Amino acid sequence: MTTTAPPPLLPAAPAGKWIEDWRPEDPEFWEATGKKVARRNLIFSILSEHVGFSIWSLWSVLVLFMTPAYGFSTDPKHAAAEKFLLTTLPTALGAGLRLPYTFAVAKFGGRNWTIVSALLLLIPTITAAFVVKPGVSYDTLLIVAAIAGVGGGNFASSMTNMNSFYPQRLKGLALGLNAGGGNIGVAAIQIVGLVVLASAGKAHPRLLLGIYIPLIVVAAALAALFMDNIAHVRNEKRAMRDATREPHTWLISVLYIGTFGSFIGFGFAFGQVLQNQFGAHFLTDGKIDAVKVAYLTFLGPLVGSLIRPVGGWLADRIGGAITTLWNFIGMALCAGVVLLASEEKSLPLFFVGFIALFVLSGVGNGSTYKMIPAIFGSKAQLDVAAGADSAAATHDARRMANAVIGIAGAIGAFGGVLVNIAFRQSFLATGTGNRAYIGFIAYYLLCAVITWAVYLRASRHRLAGV
Repeated sequence: MTTTAPPPLLPAAPAGKWIEDWRPEDPEFWEATGKKVARRNLIFSILSEHVGFSIWSLWSVLVLFMTPAYGFSTDPKHAAAEKFLLTTLPTALGAGLRLPYTFAVAKFGGRNWTIVSALLLLIPTITAAFVVKPGVSYDTLLIVAAIAGVGGGNFASSMTNMNSFYPQRLKGLALGLNAGGGNIGVAAIQIVGLVVLASAGKAHPRLLLGIYIPLIVVAAALAALFMDNIAHVRNEKRAMRDATREPHTWLISVLYIGTFGSFIGFGFAFGQVLQNQFGAHFLTDGKIDAVKVAYLTFLGPLVGSLIRPVGGWLADRIGGAITTLWNFIGMALCAGVVLLASEEKSLPLFFVGFIALFVLSGVGNGSTYKMIPAIFGSKAQLDVAAGADSAAATHDARRMANAVIGIAGAIGAFGGVLVNIAFRQSFLATGTGNRAYIGFIAYYLLCAVITWAVYLRASRHRLAGV
């Protein structure tokens, strides 16, 4: 009697090489080879994505340095609207770039594109270093701010790449760590901005750029040295087209607007909201002190980023849909607290409510993204039960999940644009963010209904384990 020997477990490919044999769902392969390689790539993916998020949110910090000498209106209400537009433009460009960045992973390889996308961050930072100074025109600031949107694309390519490295049972935590480590770049640049403000004052915003330019070079160099490409994620034909025909793509995108759109929108706008709505609490010599505002601004993005892996971890254990449902209910309640605090002019209650919104947006980011591979993994199981080839079904599930990650990431980021527009219009019309808060409450409740109706009530009959 003869037995067939299992396929050999290949050693980890040298850093920067193409990995031809990658079987994360094979337990023996994963323990012998896959886990170590995946962890190494995850670490340097997080670093590059982290710097990308920092550059994407650069202008949420720079506006704290800027006075009317930078071309703003002398009317406080219109100056506030102009600053919201400066943070809206990079959000929009970053959202739009997420789709081509997702394609780039399949076209060029995850490691290769990580290097390129990191080096592209030098364009907005070096450009801003030359033009951000008193006397610059507002139109010039709009153009330079928009270019910072290149940092927003890094998330989509990084998440698509890491999705291919990890087995289904570990995707929630892995993607949560990857996204959370990237998201914390929003808080990191705000902390660095606080240090610059406190030490050098508002007259030296370009010091911030001098800190980040070498960090970008380091991130690109480390990706070149220690990351890998996986061959089977190359040239996935028609994946994006097929994903656009899949109803779950658009449903997940709606949910992701509520979670990631809230996180990035609030992260960009929080400092301006505090200045505009509670400016009297941050006065020094009769003027709003940007340092006092900055002491509070970074806390929301920080806790929202740190908590994101918890959302993925919870989704791995109790299910992405149930985590997402209760998360949206909590977000609606917290937005109600923020609305009440705004009406009562209570800064402590407002701050607590907003921090809770950041926390829940982070949890929801992790749980919603976990739902994507779970949905297509469940569909693959149904196909196999109906007679489809197991390997083909698994490959198709991974192909579709990667495409949907890119689409949902792009549409979710546009949620950040909507958040900033909502604040801009609300402050122009009423001088407060109350109309925006009411809109947020309604949207979160809509997302809770969708999650329950599609992924919980119906899952008993169709998709299990989502």
